Amino acid sequence: MVKSLSNATEKRKRIIHDLVSAGKIHSQADLVRELKAKGLVVTQATASRDLQEIGAMRSTNRNGEVRYILESPAKSTSSADLILTIASSANTVVLRTPPAAAQFVASTLDAAILAKELPMAIGTIAGDDTVLVIASTATGGSALAKKIATMFGKGK
Repeated sequence: MVKSLSNATEKRKRIIHDLVSAGKIHSQADLVRELKAKGLVVTQATASRDLQEIGAMRSTNRNGEVRYILESPAKSTSSADLILTIASSANTVVLRTPPAAAQFVASTLDAAILAKELPMAIGTIAGDDTVLVIASTATGGSALAKKIATMFGKGK
């Protein structure tokens, strides 16, 4: 049973990869709709997780259109380029990112929090180009900012 589930998951991810590569996916809702048209019913949460797992990220093209893309290893943005500025205060950290990168950064941080790799944080909130990270202690913002800077190649 597990093997067939894994095969179904891998098949779905291949289809998602093809859809993203073809430039057809502008939102998670687009992905859910496209998959449904292919006979695959998924929730928005599954679509979001699949996009993250295949390395898709939102990008804005020259015409201002937002869509999901897959970066090729040769053109990959370094993680240091994903964080433009870091500011902290009390128990919060505010990260500025390039447009459409905040969701990806927040997702990366949330995964680190769940994996206990970032225990001094309790969660994130992301907009388009800003991520708010909440520290687990009332005065933990500064230490959290330093840890995040190190994680993204901005620390010393």
